[in-house]
Amino acid sequence: MIVAGEASGDLHGGSLAEQLRRLAPDRPLVGIGGARMAAAGVQLLENVDNLAVMGFVEVLAHIPKHWALLRTLRQRIESGGVGLVVLIDYPGFNLKLAAAAKEAGVPVLYYVTPQVWAWGAGRLAKIAEVVTKAAPILPFEEKLLRDHGIDAEFVGHPLLDRALELPTREAARAQLALAQDRPLLALFPGSREQEIVRHLDDFVATGEEMRRRIPALQVVVSVAPTIQLDAAKIPFPMVRGASFPLLRAADAAMCKSGTTTLEAAVAGCPLVVAYRTNALTYAIARRVVRIPHIGLVNVVAGREVAREFVQDALNPRDVADELERLIVSNSVRRAEVVRGLEEVRGRLGAPGAAARVARMALGIAT
Repeated sequence: MIVAGEASGDLHGGSLAEQLRRLAPDRPLVGIGGARMAAAGVQLLENVDNLAVMGFVEVLAHIPKHWALLRTLRQRIESGGVGLVVLIDYPGFNLKLAAAAKEAGVPVLYYVTPQVWAWGAGRLAKIAEVVTKAAPILPFEEKLLRDHGIDAEFVGHPLLDRALELPTREAARAQLALAQDRPLLALFPGSREQEIVRHLDDFVATGEEMRRRIPALQVVVSVAPTIQLDAAKIPFPMVRGASFPLLRAADAAMCKSGTTTLEAAVAGCPLVVAYRTNALTYAIARRVVRIPHIGLVNVVAGREVAREFVQDALNPRDVADELERLIVSNSVRRAEVVRGLEEVRGRLGAPGAAARVARMALGIAT
């Protein structure tokens, strides 16, 4: 049973399922996921499109649905037909499911472990209690988990598998039908509907401010496969589901915090990090989050490689000031950020995370 709770988890789960099919084609796979996991042969018990939510306040409305789903999965586990539960991120739900599996005597492999280094350190004891093996994807997580009694093995970041054959800048622009001789800014406002609601206006306003400053500038908006954007609100071309080609084509990017910032690091695209959330959620987060940065690229680096614009600091003019410095090809600031991104990419491990986790899973499964 493979359980992912959102689009990024479906991506990782799909790659894992493909590797499991290759190594053990007769093993039936069930779980929660999306199109990628379904295409890889996983029988879906629920689709992630109906589950994805984030934020302390926003999650409240989804609690009844989650409890009903948890009961369904617990019954499936207790039926005796599940030889291993593989959990992918989504800790609020998945740690409860891990406890149910533990109680039923079914081993649990946690792939893409909870971000206890940011907040929720109290979860470490719970993870040690209910998880058989952990497969973290960030380099510093292995030691943290091991120090708290968790059998953990760093497997590398799965996005490296998607970056094995990145196009050149010229090839990426040709693929996306973009001009070769004009500067390009890429906007990545988010992959969840609530992120779009809070980000889109500021991201578009930043793009418009940049166009005023650099009239020849091309601005392109990345659209995640999981969402729909209102074209009437966006005066720029949109590209769907092509984050790596767009980052390779771009001279700079404006990204919401999260995995996209690591994609920018792997693609070598200088970026700024921008994020806005519900005011109450942010107030709670400020009390419980234990790290100084929210962008994963900065978390991995251990310092601010990419400037962050969070909540009220997300002002289009201020963001444009930084983006101008990044877009100039020979600027000192651009060179500084590019060096930092190279450092981050080096820390993400080697390609092959899904294959390593698949072998790990088959070694644990009953």
